[in-house]
Amino acid sequence: MKPSLRFWSCLVLLLWAGLLPGGAEASLQDEIQVYDDSINAPGAWGLELHVNTTPSGLSRPSYPGEVTNVHGVRSTPEISYGLTSSLEAGLYLPVVHQSDNATEFAGPRARLKWIPQTAPNGGVFYGLNVEVSAVKPQYEIYQNMVEFRPIIGLRTEQWLLVGNPVFDFPLRSGYHRLEPNFDPAFKIGRTVQEGISMGVEYYSELGHLNQVYPLALQSNVLFLAMDVDRKPWVFNLGIGRGMTQGADRWTLKSIFEIPFD
Repeated sequence: MKPSLRFWSCLVLLLWAGLLPGGAEASLQDEIQVYDDSINAPGAWGLELHVNTTPSGLSRPSYPGEVTNVHGVRSTPEISYGLTSSLEAGLYLPVVHQSDNATEFAGPRARLKWIPQTAPNGGVFYGLNVEVSAVKPQYEIYQNMVEFRPIIGLRTEQWLLVGNPVFDFPLRSGYHRLEPNFDPAFKIGRTVQEGISMGVEYYSELGHLNQVYPLALQSNVLFLAMDVDRKPWVFNLGIGRGMTQGADRWTLKSIFEIPFD
């Protein structure tokens, strides 16, 4: 019997799917945040604690040896220092508590944030964050990365709109010739009362610039988030829902500012 058009269509789709990557490469969720124009004053130290967990998510590794996020907890101190009025250095020290109760240091990330235009009283702000990482390969397949994170946003009396079109360049031998990964992030927040805002944050891992993955293989996560800035209480809380098959189903995130005085 001559194969039908449906048969050939299914065969072509299966072959096409087999040539595609297995989805956006998983990344260590040591920090889940959209960068705005926040920056330390010159000579001022800062300390934040990022704590994230994944109660429900992808359990099948996307590459051999990967430790997935599901049922794990990531605790990451972030140390920062103001170099100038527009330049800040930072260091992330992520510790992963795996689902089997194993705990280990995942590897450092160092960053330099440049914010030439701030808008504390409203208006447009912009800048750039550059980050270099040396993460163990069981958490990120590329291990060594450099990230360029443009920062552009608008602040009004009640609203905050900010975007981070992130580009990740692999540095690990065998991967550094790849096109950069494109991982955009966005945030919309509205002040509901003094020092408290509610809003949404959206994080995507779309694949390489020259090969954006089909929607089902991308990681797209929408967070409902709350920001509190009532010193000494400054923190961010969020609950995220994966919107595509390539994303963890539920993620909880938090960022706590640790006061020095």
